[in-house]
Amino acid sequence: MKLCHSAILLSCLFTFRVFGDVRLPGLFSDGMVLQQGRPIIVWGWAAPDEDVSVVFADQTQVTRADLEGRWKVALDPVPANARPQEMKITGKNSLTISNLLIGEVWLCSGQSNMGFQVSRVQNADQEIAAAKFPEIRMFNVERATSLTPLEDVKGSWKPATSENVGTFSAAGYFFGRHLHQVLKVPVGLINASWGGTRIEAWTSRESLEERPCAAQMLSDWDGIRSAWDAAAEKSKHETARAAWATLVQKIKEENAALPEGQKKPLPPAPKAPEDPNQTPHHPAALFNAMIAPLIPYTLQGAIWYQGESNQKRAFQYQELLPNLINDWRTRWNHEFSFYIVQLASYGNRLPVTQEAGQNDTWAELQDAQRLTVQTLPRTGLVVANDIGERDDIHPKNKQEVGRRLALWALAQDYGREKTVCSGPLVKNAVVEGNRIRLQFDHVGGGLKTRDGGELKHFQIVGADQKWTWATAKIENQEVIVSSEAVPEPLGVRYAWAAWPEGANLINAEGLPASCFRTDELIPSTLGVVSPFQEVMRPGQ
Repeated sequence: MKLCHSAILLSCLFTFRVFGDVRLPGLFSDGMVLQQGRPIIVWGWAAPDEDVSVVFADQTQVTRADLEGRWKVALDPVPANARPQEMKITGKNSLTISNLLIGEVWLCSGQSNMGFQVSRVQNADQEIAAAKFPEIRMFNVERATSLTPLEDVKGSWKPATSENVGTFSAAGYFFGRHLHQVLKVPVGLINASWGGTRIEAWTSRESLEERPCAAQMLSDWDGIRSAWDAAAEKSKHETARAAWATLVQKIKEENAALPEGQKKPLPPAPKAPEDPNQTPHHPAALFNAMIAPLIPYTLQGAIWYQGESNQKRAFQYQELLPNLINDWRTRWNHEFSFYIVQLASYGNRLPVTQEAGQNDTWAELQDAQRLTVQTLPRTGLVVANDIGERDDIHPKNKQEVGRRLALWALAQDYGREKTVCSGPLVKNAVVEGNRIRLQFDHVGGGLKTRDGGELKHFQIVGADQKWTWATAKIENQEVIVSSEAVPEPLGVRYAWAAWPEGANLINAEGLPASCFRTDELIPSTLGVVSPFQEVMRPGQ
């Protein structure tokens, strides 16, 4: 009995010591990069009512943990500094963070094209060998899901050296490298991405509940979760696996007697059921686990490469993307810059030849991204329809993606107002008799065609709602579109296809024009507001 009491006492003392120790989020660790020029928020946990001091850059801030053990301080802004520094946090114990740099900090988020690693880009071996940028550092947020907001993430800061850079987000790295080379300051990149995920997973539940367009989606997921029976699903899967194994064995026995060219293919194994409580596709699941714990780490802005998994709900994306941006800005209490990579062109296994007027969910999603940039301040759009790959949804030229992202930041965040940061973005369409005059922002040194030939991939529609390929020409930095078959035009579309063969409108700086539409006809994705309503398009 005496031994038992001692064990209990030791356990209580140990528990109190762990709870009483000052702790920091995973982001606050050796090698971190802090944002220059803005208040630096530092936070963590300690025993309730414990005094905590933070010493950094000739500053000392003292605070007291609240009744739940949380504490937070705001350090005064400091200028960029590439000299490694230390931060000391003291309560009942002391922590020291070493090798800190001060520079520019950006959040990199989205799905697989943001997660796409440097080891997979074009000229990967050369890029890895050339990575000698210890002042560029990336924190890869470990993937996790949660139905409620978490307080911390796992990960570590690593410098952009040949040993590390292969696992970096390529879009993030090349963006950061361009900024670093131009600004000559350290750059910190926080990579929170997950392949195949939808935008609603990266958005808070509270903000989604405020959007009527998300009501059906949330209701569907709630119903699926409430009906989930793990034991029953496991049993069904085991039964399916047994039937599959029997079928495979039968086919193998039959194939043994057949010549090589006549053998039957083996069927794929049935997929294991996915727990709706743990899937990365559930609304807010990734916000809770991978974004909420980063708040309120001081940022300059965010870059976003996502949308492939939402293309069948492209019209809804016109609300979901601005909602995510506003949600994040509200929670950070900072209208930070937000730069969007538009979906690159992708053949999607469809024939290249296309009739005018065909619906295309890919183009509708691209247009939703364009409309977001035209309606929200401090945003930008990287058009990538010239660097996509017909048969690969993951284009390997992430160097150019990163460079174009950096152009937006240089122009809007870092005082390089003369930097042409975008290709032409349509801003106005004026009907003039039997033609439509298009006006653009970001014409730069002037409108031109990539190949020096005539403009291609413009189509026009009249009152009969029949589309036809149109003639388009550049006139005084505007584009005039017409067709003899459409005497009274109502609207124009440009590059309106997942793979817009021949689309060639650019500015003199070589940056491509975004796809767009000026008509008000009903889009094909109108009314599709839940992933469980989505219909597969041909070829998928």
